[in-house]
Amino acid sequence: MAAAAAASFAALPCLLLLMLMLPSLDAASNVTYDHRSLIIDGRRRLVISTSIHYPRSVPEMWPKLVAEAKDGGADCIETYVFWNGHEIAPDQYYFEDRYDLVRFVKIVRDAGLLLILRIGPFVAAEWNFGGVPVWLHYVPGTVFRTNNEPFKSHMKSFTTYIVNMMKKEQLFASQGGNIILAQIENEYGGYLEEYYGPAGKAYAMWAASMALSQNTGVPWIMCQQTDAPDPVINTCNSFYCDTFQPNSPTKPKMWTENWPGWFQTFGESNPHRPPEDVAFSVARFFEKGGSLQNYYVYHGGTNFGRTTGGPFITTSYDYDAPIDEYGLRRFPKWAHLRELHKSIKLCEHTLLYGNTTFLSLGPKQEADIYTDQSGGCVAFLANIDSDKDTVVTFRNMKYDLPAWSVSILPDCKNVVFNTAKVQSQTLTVIMVPESLQASKSDQWSIFRERTGIWGKNDFVQNGFVDHINTTKDSTDYLWYTTSFSVNGSYSSKGSHAVLNIDSKGHGVHAFLNNELIGSAYGNGSKSSFTVELPINLRTGKNELALLSMTVGLQNAGPSYEWIGAGFTNVNISGLKNGDIDLSSDNWAYKIGLEGEYYSLFKPDQRSNKRWIPQSEPPKNQPLTWYKVNVDVPQGDDPVGIDMQSMGKGLAWLNGNAIGRYWPRTSSTDDRCTPSCNYRGTFNPDKCRTGCGQPTQKWYHVPRSWFHPSGNTLVVFEEKGGDPTKITFSRRVVSSVCSFVSEHYPSIDLESWDKSTANDPSATAKVQLSCPKGKNISSVKFASLGNPSGTCRSYQKGSCHHPNSLSVVEKACLNTNSCTVSLSDGGFGKDLCPGVIKTLAVEADCA
Repeated sequence: MAAAAAASFAALPCLLLLMLMLPSLDAASNVTYDHRSLIIDGRRRLVISTSIHYPRSVPEMWPKLVAEAKDGGADCIETYVFWNGHEIAPDQYYFEDRYDLVRFVKIVRDAGLLLILRIGPFVAAEWNFGGVPVWLHYVPGTVFRTNNEPFKSHMKSFTTYIVNMMKKEQLFASQGGNIILAQIENEYGGYLEEYYGPAGKAYAMWAASMALSQNTGVPWIMCQQTDAPDPVINTCNSFYCDTFQPNSPTKPKMWTENWPGWFQTFGESNPHRPPEDVAFSVARFFEKGGSLQNYYVYHGGTNFGRTTGGPFITTSYDYDAPIDEYGLRRFPKWAHLRELHKSIKLCEHTLLYGNTTFLSLGPKQEADIYTDQSGGCVAFLANIDSDKDTVVTFRNMKYDLPAWSVSILPDCKNVVFNTAKVQSQTLTVIMVPESLQASKSDQWSIFRERTGIWGKNDFVQNGFVDHINTTKDSTDYLWYTTSFSVNGSYSSKGSHAVLNIDSKGHGVHAFLNNELIGSAYGNGSKSSFTVELPINLRTGKNELALLSMTVGLQNAGPSYEWIGAGFTNVNISGLKNGDIDLSSDNWAYKIGLEGEYYSLFKPDQRSNKRWIPQSEPPKNQPLTWYKVNVDVPQGDDPVGIDMQSMGKGLAWLNGNAIGRYWPRTSSTDDRCTPSCNYRGTFNPDKCRTGCGQPTQKWYHVPRSWFHPSGNTLVVFEEKGGDPTKITFSRRVVSSVCSFVSEHYPSIDLESWDKSTANDPSATAKVQLSCPKGKNISSVKFASLGNPSGTCRSYQKGSCHHPNSLSVVEKACLNTNSCTVSLSDGGFGKDLCPGVIKTLAVEADCA
């Protein structure tokens, strides 16, 4: 009976098969697992997931983000739960706006997608304090992430609160919902668990036991936790997980974090992982028995506000990053992964129910073959050589395998996909600047912060306090102020006296007698710093005011909650009569800024009398607040605000925190390369771009934050800049490119049925598509032959068919999308026999 059912299943046409593979959420689902995969409603499931971290976007974006993920081939969404965004004080919870977790899960459910809920509640995630509330650090006796009763008590309380919230809304799959997995803790195994010793081991086992006691009805996972006890599943996080094996033969092989990119260490260039390598890693994972893979990238990946970035992470809406509010389309070759997902789904039944055989095809070439009882056969042909292309023989047929690539054969005969042969188009994205379009002649207003203590000091003491322990992350800013006197004979040994500052981090603006004398910062690798500032002293009393700054809190690592900030030593050297050590002097302290105290960024403070109208705002002035009326950028394209003309600070639109801005420039010799070779193992130092350029320039402003009119932009500038050069920019797809060779797979995945013979005469095609509402307005390049180069820099080769441009223009001009076959008769006779033909096209969208 089972064999007959399997045979019937294998014979289903492809489209119907794919429809049956979609998740059904109409009735309660039983989620279990075996050694091959998750089992949902009695059927093994192969799951392709991608990350959407709900607070990193706004609710108005969620439906589109989810739809784009689904369009990209995902059938599941992963998200962390962000403890410090929800439990803002002990037993005081917030689930509104960007933190409306239930609303987000239901949007995913209503789109027909499954969900992985990574409760943590420690998450790391390049998120402030790793997602743990700052207040918990100040609960007496608390030590994070070890066998510590106060920490465990609060961790269990929050985990239970979230689980009960999901149960109340019937959102676990066991209740008919879409949550199929839950995660406890995050990347704790290995060096962290060893660092805490026996207490670390005890904590990890307690966390697993506590999670299981929640009775969610779905399996629990622990990533990077090799000692996860049964029945908790340990999972892999890495660039590659094909060699990973779970710690028990009864558990399935799962990949909770595939890193398609890599986070940017602040002040450094940006690493980009080629989509060919991402596809290679995914294909290898499923080839080697994997059953669940999640792309760990941030759809809508903004850290809004000042409290949601990790150390030296500002708002970070990097428009060059792999993902934004257009989901997988943000990959330059986004559709390549979508085609990969379709190809893998064609193989799902045989991969999960078949037997596997390994076959060596060469020194660095191999095949994994899966066969099931119904006669189904799937093969993965892999060339793991990072240098040499090759041709392999498999079942008496020859197959071209580029270096570092995998070909997928759902019937062990026809190649439907190769990870290195990118048939999908490349989108060229530009940022189109627009002025702020201020509406009124008296458009600008300013407020100047007082240097040092404003109002009354908060306290006075000898020596230094820790910055974070003092502000408790309620603000980025803490003033340290003192005064000292010098007599007329103080003159320096050389041309200047020198102010020396040692700090644990993260930054300082130093003012002497109300004048900014210099600034200094740590960086994402090392937050501490030392700075020497030449100064001119005056005879008599001198006032020194140091504005200490944090840029997010440490988000991971051993004992990370104890990493402090602020000054450790301040002295003046170079004086004729010896150094002046100020470290033990009497210091007065003030927490935060005056503008923060009066909430000048809030809409109800637009008419605050502290705002001083200006026809022209002052430029290059430190500690200055700016307010300006702005209009809505035209169209419906995503909007970023270009802050390159400013120094460092904070920005708000209509009271909504855009976040920190800091357009710091990376080093010109920061390991950048003019081109990126996808071949070979990826690492964060590979394929770096942006050397000598601002590491951040555009900061995302959600369109839902704009009103039809009456929009107010507020900026606090720390160092000094030119606010008149601030602009909005719209993210626009300006052109599309494609580069396809005749030996590329030619099978149409939408209609292919492996029960029918493949058409041997089918040829590869170039497919171009502009965004909705735009058409192909011109063809800038077209060449059939052996062209070379990359998008926007294609060049004709020694072989070129002169009719190439006219053929492409005939098929594509003034259409939203078009298809051009490499065998189109309009190209004329073959002018270069023996040359493998490639068609390269670049077309504008308007």
